Amino acid sequence: MKNTNTLYKKQCGNQGEELATQYLLENGYQIVKRNFKFGREGEIDIIANHNNTLVFIEVKTRTNHSFGDPIEQISQRKRKSWYHAAKGFLYVNKISNQECRFDAIIIDLSKDAKEQILHIQNAM
Repeated sequence: MKNTNTLYKKQCGNQGEELATQYLLENGYQIVKRNFKFGREGEIDIIANHNNTLVFIEVKTRTNHSFGDPIEQISQRKRKSWYHAAKGFLYVNKISNQECRFDAIIIDLSKDAKEQILHIQNAM
């Protein structure tokens, strides 16, 4: 059985991904896939299409400011798995010659932020 802290983190992550999805839809993105997993290579939170560009999006949700800047939490290891999962998505779906981009969306759910959303294009 998962502990309460793990469940809380999962709920916050799910809430962040829902808010990010809504934000993307409101800004003209078309959602292609959510939570794409490619074997052990990694997972991509959201894959979207925007202006003929396939966008691979990592969502980071925070509820407090104790761990610093959330973009810094996307480690080199995470970036590598993000890249390999994106390559896997392109391979599985037989997509080539496609403009691609890696974005990050930071969702701040801390009490003082009131659901602040920061979208960083070309985060990698």
